[in-house]
Amino acid sequence: MSAELQQLYQQIILEHAKARHGDGLADPPPGALSGESHQLNPTCGDEITLRAVLDGSNVDGISWEGQGCSISMASASVLTDLAAGLNQDEVAGLVENFREVMRSRGSVEADEEVLGDAAAFSGVARYPARVKCAMLAWVALEEAMQAAK
Repeated sequence: MSAELQQLYQQIILEHAKARHGDGLADPPPGALSGESHQLNPTCGDEITLRAVLDGSNVDGISWEGQGCSISMASASVLTDLAAGLNQDEVAGLVENFREVMRSRGSVEADEEVLGDAAAFSGVARYPARVKCAMLAWVALEEAMQAAK
């Protein structure tokens, strides 16, 4: 990864950590299917509660609240932007693609066409202790979607 690309990715993470998209648990509309998941990373203390609202097979909205490092908070923000409005199968594919990149220890390059701003976390994959930080919201979304069914 070039130094310029790495710097751009760091900037994306910092911007999302400061201006957290989806931050603040929103009440689901009356009668809407929704699920919630609370995840904790005991290694570093990062935690998140994420709520997903489903409209049929689509993810109609994601909101969350949490505390933790810039990586975990920015990852939740990016996920909120990426997943809202997609159908559940598309979200599951995104999560699996992101998980593959995170588990690769840097050997799998993130596809920006698929992951958008989440590609910025590809450098995190080289630091196993930080992978859980980046994955926290993604695991919470999987669990929240299951809880909503």
